[in-house]
Amino acid sequence: MSAAPRHRVALLHGFLFFFCGGADGSEVPPPQNVITKTLNTNYTLSWDWPPGAAGTHAVTFTTQYVPRYQLKFKKKKTNWITACNQTSHRSCDLTRFNLHYLGIFVLQVRATVDGQHSEWAQTEFCPDKEAALGPPSNVTLAPAGSDLDVVVTDPLTSNNTSMREHVPNLYYHVQYWERQADGQAKRLRINTTMVTLPGLKAWTWYCVRVQSRDDFYSKTSDFTVPHCMQTEGSIPWWNIFLYFLGSLLFFFLIVLGTIYGLFRCCKTMKDVLNPSDQMPSHLKKYLCSSPGSDIPRLLTPDSESELLCEGVTICPPPTVLEIHIPPAEELAAPPSGLEPNSSVRHSRQDSSSSGDSGVYSSGGGSSSSSALKHLSAVRHNHMGSDDIFKGLLDPEWVNLREMTAHLKSQPEVADEGVVDVCV
Repeated sequence: MSAAPRHRVALLHGFLFFFCGGADGSEVPPPQNVITKTLNTNYTLSWDWPPGAAGTHAVTFTTQYVPRYQLKFKKKKTNWITACNQTSHRSCDLTRFNLHYLGIFVLQVRATVDGQHSEWAQTEFCPDKEAALGPPSNVTLAPAGSDLDVVVTDPLTSNNTSMREHVPNLYYHVQYWERQADGQAKRLRINTTMVTLPGLKAWTWYCVRVQSRDDFYSKTSDFTVPHCMQTEGSIPWWNIFLYFLGSLLFFFLIVLGTIYGLFRCCKTMKDVLNPSDQMPSHLKKYLCSSPGSDIPRLLTPDSESELLCEGVTICPPPTVLEIHIPPAEELAAPPSGLEPNSSVRHSRQDSSSSGDSGVYSSGGGSSSSSALKHLSAVRHNHMGSDDIFKGLLDPEWVNLREMTAHLKSQPEVADEGVVDVCV
């Protein structure tokens, strides 16, 4: 019976149960469309039941199974194994019971509404024939030069063992193609879990997917998710040269950046610890304890200079006029060929009359100026023409001329003074 007629029958039973009062002893409709959903060794029994057939009452389901060979012994009581008892779900998981993969089992399920049971809905189940075969649990790609190695992991059972234990003739169907190409995929059948895909191009992306198959019951699984990888090959010499230049440039930039960073750090530390701007000399004179010391010294109010001195007055030094005159012996004897001058006699008389003290007293600055003029005349009379030229270069004569000019420029002082003359 197809699914649509079964669904209609289930609805008809539900309406009869609802209008005739199923709680008063009328028949409860049994579950419909009892099927098994399987994958490798994972089994689940599912069914349908009219949603409004129970009215306001709750409905529960009971699922049982038994090996089919036990039903042949009519004299023995069949020992049904309850898998799900009074559950509200529309399915029952049979995986935990580890049904033998090569066995044949009879499954049955019934509905219960307010203590009333429906008839059993039965179905036969043979895992070896009906259980679906799953795809490989894992697919791994590895480059092998210009080819690709494909490593396939067998489908796993509910106990994480290989399905090859239950399906000895298991094999795989491999499809591979270029990722950028729109051409038809190539196919390859393998009985092992590893294969090398031949005829691939170097440095090209390929995608691979695998499907599990068993020809005994014509079982085929879904394809795995495509896995893509690029093939390898021999590297051209110009690629190697470019890689070398790139790595060399990269290393050079790193070294240059490191050296520049260290240089900047050292310069910054040097500028911070030893600045290039030096302290002015006049500040060093007052901030340092001695001219040769670089250690700053703070001036306190109770310094030694303030404790020892109350005040300092700076006065200019007195001006002392010194006139250098030749000794008397040189002036006493005039050179040959020259007549004694009256001014010479006068100077001798004045010098003899004044004694050996060498001090002339006069009434003012005019007397000092006339005395200097007199000494200059005496010195000029005792010199020849050659001596006069040499006298101009004599330091004593130059000093005398400078002092004479200085005295001429000085204003006359009214009060009397004493001029010291060193002879």
